Amino acid sequence: MRILVTGGTGFIGSHLCERLLRDKHEVICLDNFFSGKRRNVEHLRGDQNFELIRHDVVEPILLEVDRIFHLACPASPVHYQYNPVKTTKTNVMGTINMLGLAKRVRARILLSSTSEVYGDPEEHPQKETYWGHVNPIGIRSCYDEGKRVAECLMMDYHRQNKVDVKIVRIFNTYGPRMAIDDGRVVSNFCVAALKGEPLTVYGQGTQTRSFAYIDDLVEGLIRMMDAPDFVGPVNLGNPDEFTMLELARLAIELSASSSSISYKPLPPDDPTRRRPDITLARERLGWEPKVPLREGLARTIEHFRRELGLVRA
Repeated sequence: MRILVTGGTGFIGSHLCERLLRDKHEVICLDNFFSGKRRNVEHLRGDQNFELIRHDVVEPILLEVDRIFHLACPASPVHYQYNPVKTTKTNVMGTINMLGLAKRVRARILLSSTSEVYGDPEEHPQKETYWGHVNPIGIRSCYDEGKRVAECLMMDYHRQNKVDVKIVRIFNTYGPRMAIDDGRVVSNFCVAALKGEPLTVYGQGTQTRSFAYIDDLVEGLIRMMDAPDFVGPVNLGNPDEFTMLELARLAIELSASSSSISYKPLPPDDPTRRRPDITLARERLGWEPKVPLREGLARTIEHFRRELGLVRA
């Protein structure tokens, strides 16, 4: 098939492009390089089935494709809060443009939504039927509400125009090609530990997250795109729950670091608990994560070690 991946030079997008090429598809990678990096797909440039286009999804584009993985949007707070209006436009106008393209060429389109649509959840763990607890005027709302509107658009195009849509809600994902400066907790902790700097934990470090390794997530995206008669939304994430303090200590241990842990006040609108219920993914996709946090984090630390130019003693 001929497959478009928006946000294809990003962390998740580049791994997805790699997998699709391995599966013998033609891949068009679309990115404006705001948070993605050209070098994430540099090793794919020699593949005759790979094409890289610099383009912002806020502007319309016409391509002949069979399927669309719509991943384009900054996904870390550092990036999406840098220009919140642009983040909202990417989520809303970008999704409208991709749905318009899907409608015109009759392509199947998958939206990478997010666990952030649940906000600071009052239900735990979170099922797809939960409507969320989101602050519509908070500093994270450009991303949270932007993705909620994107889901709304997907369903309205599906109901009104019979567009073939899929919605996945991605929980915290980590692995090689994460950016050093993306502000996500895994990269923050790993980089600080490797540098021997203090790891900053907010509050008492009791807030929890669930971390899925990139290979597991990509497998889930592929299975959802291929699933017959299933629109979603479906949670893709790891149901194993860890506190921030546990994650910090593990990063220090696996880095063989002498770093200490420092504590700072909680930032506004930071969810206290986040864990997916993946019953639906298991039942409809036959999917569940395979890589445990200790193993995946060790691989990720080696990636950051190379990025930082550090060599084991």
